[in-house]
Amino acid sequence: MSEDVRLVAWVRGRVQGVGFRWFTRARALELGGLSGFALNLGDGRVQVVAEGPRERCEGLLDWLRGADTPGRVDGVTEIWDTPRGGYDGFAIR
Repeated sequence: MSEDVRLVAWVRGRVQGVGFRWFTRARALELGGLSGFALNLGDGRVQVVAEGPRERCEGLLDWLRGADTPGRVDGVTEIWDTPRGGYDGFAIR
């Protein structure tokens, strides 16, 4: 069984106003076992926090970097940490 991790990713590009957070939540739910949120930031980026099994967090990160996202992703910066918990499902904030 895979260890649980915390992924925090900042997505740059044209990622606000294009349904990016909604599709991120949908992808997280599709992968299953993830909790966290997607949040628009004031500087135009979207922050994604996901906690759950490492391979599912990696799957979400691969999707964030892939060509199937809405809008245009110019880059993704991520950090990995230990889970903090406290999330009820995967939310859009």
